[in-house]
Amino acid sequence: MPTAPKAFDAHAGDYDALRRRLVPVFDAFYETAIEALSLAPQPVRRVLDVGAGTGLLSELVHRALPDAELTLLDGSPAMLAAARARLAESASYREQDFADELPAGPWDAIVSALAIHHAADATKRALFAQIHDRLAPGGVFVNAEQVAGPSACLDTLYADWHRARCAALGTTTEEWAAAEQRMGFDQLATLDDQLGWLREVGFARVDCLFKHYGFAVVVACRGG
Repeated sequence: MPTAPKAFDAHAGDYDALRRRLVPVFDAFYETAIEALSLAPQPVRRVLDVGAGTGLLSELVHRALPDAELTLLDGSPAMLAAARARLAESASYREQDFADELPAGPWDAIVSALAIHHAADATKRALFAQIHDRLAPGGVFVNAEQVAGPSACLDTLYADWHRARCAALGTTTEEWAAAEQRMGFDQLATLDDQLGWLREVGFARVDCLFKHYGFAVVVACRGG
């Protein structure tokens, strides 16, 4: 059975073209993530993107903070190659999985989009602790993520809404089938659980800035 990185390797070439059809709240979702960077220490000098994929979020960060040093991490070589083609020398790149040690900080901001939900809950919690420890005092973690519903009926509602909205946006049957194959690697956690885990590892201020069905933008600030 393929691993998540290998599954995403196979779709690196068409991944970006599908984003707007597979993320129905695309604009508000990513715009909120970028706006949340205003909570980071100013000026923002160093930003780490965890599970960076093709560099979509990092490109938006670069536009908003052109002087920041960007480092992209991802476990898929093909995804990182796409990110390198997109950002070239504007960033540095590192192939690694969520279970690996993060690069030494301090980072002014650590960001992630639609990535950490591929990790088991225990790995998420350990990663959140690492992120907290790698941030500079006052640093911010921004996670634009898919979350599970707090009950089975709400989880079904989230899934039904997602499928219907993607179809309305023009996602083909074949594209949705491929997306469902990738979603087979999802290990979604509820929003409440993730907010709690972030507080447990020491984040001083934690909030959800945006949520629409299963799409949420969570922000956590390190004290200092």
